[in-house]
Amino acid sequence: MSAVPFSKISTPLNALFATIGLLVVATLTTHGLTGQERLVFELLLAAIWLAYLLQLSGTLLSRRHRLSGGMPALVIDLLAVLVPAAAFLFVGSPDRNLYCAIWLLKPLRDSTFFRLLAKVIANESRNLLGVTSVFGIVLFGAALAGYIIERDVQPDRFGSIPQAMWWAVVTLSTTGYGDEIPQSFAGRVLAGLVMMSGIGIFALWAGIFATGFYEEVRRQDFAAVPLFQKLDSAALIEIVRALRTRIVPAGALICRKGDVGDQMFFIVEGQVTVATPDHPVELGAGNFFGEMALISGEPRSATVSAATEVSLLSLYAVDFQMLSSSSPEIAETIRKTALERRGGPAKE
Repeated sequence: MSAVPFSKISTPLNALFATIGLLVVATLTTHGLTGQERLVFELLLAAIWLAYLLQLSGTLLSRRHRLSGGMPALVIDLLAVLVPAAAFLFVGSPDRNLYCAIWLLKPLRDSTFFRLLAKVIANESRNLLGVTSVFGIVLFGAALAGYIIERDVQPDRFGSIPQAMWWAVVTLSTTGYGDEIPQSFAGRVLAGLVMMSGIGIFALWAGIFATGFYEEVRRQDFAAVPLFQKLDSAALIEIVRALRTRIVPAGALICRKGDVGDQMFFIVEGQVTVATPDHPVELGAGNFFGEMALISGEPRSATVSAATEVSLLSLYAVDFQMLSSSSPEIAETIRKTALERRGGPAKE
């Protein structure tokens, strides 16, 4: 039997195997288990490990035959098999089952979220690093101030900067365990300021991530439009901010012949019908329309309606001029397409 199908174990099934395995690991740490019960649980771990071994074999064969399966999936499959095997061979029996906790990574094997998160972190690394630097500065400053203010009042808790650092961490993160509380008035004022600073810093982090996720999701939408694949990172960020998303239900009118046109449209998903004099033309994902009104300034030359529910990106005239400056080859492609649709020769 070929092992390749085992590389296609679904994400929910990977999550189910991992959950069962982790529950078994947790159960094996409890007291009062009989030898027979412990053996049953260990056999269950062995069965899950065997399934993961078959999945690893399938992943290796898939890569050998150039089938689907990326490097992250291969690394996770290797860890899921090799770490428990090494623990079984080299670690004492009481703790060797704990190494099966590496299966926590299995649900992430095919996750698109973590790839998206990695892109967001890479794109926003400078901003994140800046806010993290501010966090570190405030953290050390709070610990220093807490040490100076409270060292004589509570020498056992604030007797050094490293001791005060724990208080600074829980206060700045607004956790406030209550195990270390400033006793002096100045110390409590400091605690209030540190907590407010922590709220602001975490709000900055949240805002950076929210903006990064939004822009990255929009970039992925643009991947459906072949023209945008030619943009470099800087130009892509600018066009991301310029384009507006629009969802049009099936049968709805998008633009009417004779209307003044101030924007063109890129189709992300769905189909539109262009009512031409000869016969209707259907355009699908990756195509664009409405460019003639932007280039020539003339009224719309055709009526366009949504054949299905369609996801569009609209580009206004002023933003088209910006695109023409930053990416002249894309603007030239749009102009050539407009001339061809109009029936004129495309100038080289």
